[in-house]
Amino acid sequence: MIIDVHTHHVPKGWPDLGWPGAPRLRVDSEREAVILLGDREFRRIADDCWNPSVRLERMDADGVDVQVVSPTPVFFSYERPAAEAVRVARVFNDLALEICASERLVPFCQVPLQDPDLACAELDRCLAAGHAGVEIGNHVGDRDLDDEGVVQFLQHCASVGAPVFVHPWDMAGGPRLERWMARWLVGMPAETHLSVLALILGGVLDRVPETLRLCFAHGGGSFAFWLGRFENAWHRRNDLVGVSELPPSHYLDRFSVDSVVFDERALRLLVDTMGEDGVMLGSDFPYPLGESPVGSLVRRAGFLSDTARAKLLGGNAIRFLGRQPGRNAMKSDIDGIMGGLPGT
Repeated sequence: MIIDVHTHHVPKGWPDLGWPGAPRLRVDSEREAVILLGDREFRRIADDCWNPSVRLERMDADGVDVQVVSPTPVFFSYERPAAEAVRVARVFNDLALEICASERLVPFCQVPLQDPDLACAELDRCLAAGHAGVEIGNHVGDRDLDDEGVVQFLQHCASVGAPVFVHPWDMAGGPRLERWMARWLVGMPAETHLSVLALILGGVLDRVPETLRLCFAHGGGSFAFWLGRFENAWHRRNDLVGVSELPPSHYLDRFSVDSVVFDERALRLLVDTMGEDGVMLGSDFPYPLGESPVGSLVRRAGFLSDTARAKLLGGNAIRFLGRQPGRNAMKSDIDGIMGGLPGT
């Protein structure tokens, strides 16, 4: 079973969200549309964002059995009042269930992360409705993953068994980052790296149960390359570097990353750092900067054993997802695969 844990959806339209500059969709044709922020063009998209038939055709062409389908982060609405953000979350979460009616499409919800009580309540509503987990942004304004409210939400995710996919968003801007898509090429990896730092050095992993299933997008950003640097800093300047009980390398088995790194040398470093159990296939489908064909890097990587390749392509995602509510067609496959995996 080939499982892509990093894909996104955009519905083909939604109600007016109620504030100036709110995201809206301009449909240009049956197959093309543009996400607008007010009157500003944010991103051109195609029908593979909203049409499950097109999505499934693309999956078949790439040999992908299952996609985890998460919201597009521009809809998170963390900067809005919590009451507005929960209303937006409900709109997109309910539309996601329509897009993901196929048992091969596993929906993850969004929550109003700026309010932990409302976030927990929306997660519970979505799990009962058929969502399999949750995607969160890597920060809420200046509050990172070690913020008390975010930790409360992560503790709740652990208690209800909901996997969490962490995605960078709302990257810093400025003239130096507006060229060459630098916000995406530099900002996204940096944001993800910073979030892993907050998770570890902020002591979050000392406070949440080990049962929490957590995955970072985009290969964990630049984290794997610089692990040695902040391991060294933890030992030499422990008075300044975080509050984690143990050095950063101790926590590597507490979270996973996806494989969207595009280069075999980078993938080798990622597997060397995280272990073959800590990396899962991801593509960032259907966006232009995603991997296409999906899984090509993992499939061709010469350093992977057959066992490791099978883990990256699907086995590790089975552990991350667990048994999916309302996914009966997957259940027998999941039960069979999990029964053959050590430690399940």
